Amino acid sequence: MSTIPTVSSNTGLTLPQMGFGTYKQRGGLGVQVITQAIANGYRLIDSAFNYDNEGVVGAAIRQSSLPREQLFISSKLPGRYQEYHSALATIRESLYRAQLDYFDLYLIHWPNPRQKHYLEAWQALITAQELGLIKQIGVSNFLPEYIDKLIDQTGVQPAVNQVEIHPYCSQAAIHNYDQEHGIITQAWSPLGRAGKVFQEPVIQRIAQETQASVGQVILRWETQLGLLPIPCAKSTAHQQANLASFDFDLTTQQIDQITALDRADGWMNNQDPSVYEEF
Repeated sequence: MSTIPTVSSNTGLTLPQMGFGTYKQRGGLGVQVITQAIANGYRLIDSAFNYDNEGVVGAAIRQSSLPREQLFISSKLPGRYQEYHSALATIRESLYRAQLDYFDLYLIHWPNPRQKHYLEAWQALITAQELGLIKQIGVSNFLPEYIDKLIDQTGVQPAVNQVEIHPYCSQAAIHNYDQEHGIITQAWSPLGRAGKVFQEPVIQRIAQETQASVGQVILRWETQLGLLPIPCAKSTAHQQANLASFDFDLTTQQIDQITALDRADGWMNNQDPSVYEEF
């Protein structure tokens, strides 16, 4: 089993540098996939209220042979519940769905800037942390100016910022900001959902040079940049292959060649967080 390195935040949070994404993992099959991922070595399990699978994640944890304290479970607050009291109630509902006493990490899923409630939501997460419902708090899809507002208004810094990152969407400015502030940058859809980016000749050539798969090359590019990818994989073979991406290194030149694939409009579904909103 591959050894997973760790990354740390200025809040004292230390995470394995690869997590397991649970988007679309539902029902009995979802429980099986997540339980299998835990058996294969994943310890960070990422969920969200809007995935409608917090119960599935909780069931997988209970079926796992590992003690709860050895797992790191995260979820996210949906946009429709960002007002302070709604946010607190939703966090409790998330815990009830999962049948957990606490989440290790809870994020604001989207800033929804036009709604102007994300500061309220952040204050609710702070309260939930003080109540022991959440150990660490963070954000998802937040631009630097939104995080600045949270810190300026509350004095509390996010431990994590989870954003869309893959070779077409490097998010260098956000990652640089996060690094400067000691915030862990997690990458959702780190493989670009195995779409057109898998056909890129540059990545295919690097895969041949490293005797690795295209997916492994992309994940290694991300981890060598200091990112924490959260890929989702249903099969044991793919779950293990993703973790095995730590078993080789890319050269600086190879990393730069992949980074050069970045596009100004690289979001997969035009989900520019400065304008996109999700409820």
